Amino acid sequence: MAEVGAEERRVLVAVDESEESMHALSWCLNNIVSDKFRDTLLLLYVKPPRAVSTALDGTAYLFSSEVMLAIERYGNEVAEFVMEKAKRLCSELGDVKVETRIENGDARDVICQMTDKLGADLLVMGSHGYGLIKRTFLGSVSNHCAQNAKCPVMIVKKPKSTPNGH
Repeated sequence: MAEVGAEERRVLVAVDESEESMHALSWCLNNIVSDKFRDTLLLLYVKPPRAVSTALDGTAYLFSSEVMLAIERYGNEVAEFVMEKAKRLCSELGDVKVETRIENGDARDVICQMTDKLGADLLVMGSHGYGLIKRTFLGSVSNHCAQNAKCPVMIVKKPKSTPNGH
């Protein structure tokens, strides 16, 4: 039960289909979100932009409308699956309000825009732990958000598991 006069906090958690993302959400639920503070948990999933139709060699591929619809449908199914999984993790929360948003676009930009638009007091996200080469080509979403979001950003790293499971 929220304490009388308790401050309301809006915690935005960026989720995707990765283990790192669900670990960050779980960590947030165990360490940050509390019904003592009248918290609102905002779950955000960003669907990637539509498939780029130009290959690296400059040749263009045009997809038929059926293929584009199938890709769109698949993207929607992935988004719904991720949100259902995230909501299941949140199901044991007491008085915490949970809201979900599914947006489209480049995750780096959309996450930063939504922290502002939704009035987030804190952004929580996982780190994929890409190496230098992969990060250089793909860009780090968490790094971009840490530099550009207009609220504090908590980046939660998933502990590396060792071969013997410890």
